[in-house]
Amino acid sequence: MEKPISRQAHGAIDYAYAALVPFIPELAGFTKEEKANLLCKALGGGALAYTAITKAEWGLCKILPFKAHLLIDLSVSIFAAASPWVLGFADNKRARNAAFAIGLAGISASLLTDDKELPVR
Repeated sequence: MEKPISRQAHGAIDYAYAALVPFIPELAGFTKEEKANLLCKALGGGALAYTAITKAEWGLCKILPFKAHLLIDLSVSIFAAASPWVLGFADNKRARNAAFAIGLAGISASLLTDDKELPVR
């Protein structure tokens, strides 16, 4: 079955994610929830780093195979979705819901992306 998100679209999604997620604590109003705030900064910075080194059209330094990139996306997203309970901020409704939504969005993008590697040239 063909997946609806192309490798090219996935790159655009990843760069947008890396730019937006660090600002979610400010946008959603939970900057004082230190663990959730730090999580969002780390998720955005990490996504930018491994997106930039992915072997894809949008990779700046093509080192990481695209399938490995998707596996990292999936793993990090599962952690993000579970993080309110793992890191202990589940009582903060805004932080909990934001982290869970970030995780679900990442899981969806990972599983719905066509995993074809960049052709070798």
